[in-house]
Amino acid sequence: MTIRILLADDHSDVRSGFRLVLDSQPDMTVVGEAADGATALDLARRLEPDVVLADIRMPRLDGLELTRLLTGPEAVRPTRVVVVTTFDHDEYVHTALRNGACGFLLKRSGPALLIEGVRAAMAGDALISPQITVRLLDRLAAPPRSPASPASADPPAPLTGREQDIARLVARGLTNAEIGAELFITPGTAKTHIANIQAKLKTRNRVGIAAWAWETNLVEPRA
Repeated sequence: MTIRILLADDHSDVRSGFRLVLDSQPDMTVVGEAADGATALDLARRLEPDVVLADIRMPRLDGLELTRLLTGPEAVRPTRVVVVTTFDHDEYVHTALRNGACGFLLKRSGPALLIEGVRAAMAGDALISPQITVRLLDRLAAPPRSPASPASADPPAPLTGREQDIARLVARGLTNAEIGAELFITPGTAKTHIANIQAKLKTRNRVGIAAWAWETNLVEPRA
């Protein structure tokens, strides 16, 4: 199967570079380009690509809103979006992931990670540039709750102990095979658990699981 990709970036040299990298892969083809978010939205709805690579700062419609419109409940045909940008500000990363992005890559990460990010999105996984993963764990985790907070403010834990173990490993970027090796289960069993976790948390992909793990302090910030 050929992965059909739409590029959304307001710099023509960036689009040309991405096209060169992606079209060189035997299983990928770039089906369209857009220099602004509004055009990207229109092309995504007309061309129905498998994956949209979206910059954040674009005219008319930014990449964060584009992600929400293409992946959210109002999307006619939900589309996988991987944000590829120069800007790795925490609020951008967090908003992109919460809006349903299947990955967050930095342009400086190089062509190999770009290719890997597209393939991860198609596989239902998600890829975040290694340069920002540790910072995400450090800064995006929710602050500890005050002991004075009323018990009613804390809903019951939605996951079983095993599911919480798996969510921790997802948040640390492990693949299904690596999770299986860590917990002595098969990759298929890990995949089933992850599907159950997504259903319980109402997340679209494993990025949503990771975000939930960070926000609930299931994954502890690194020292």
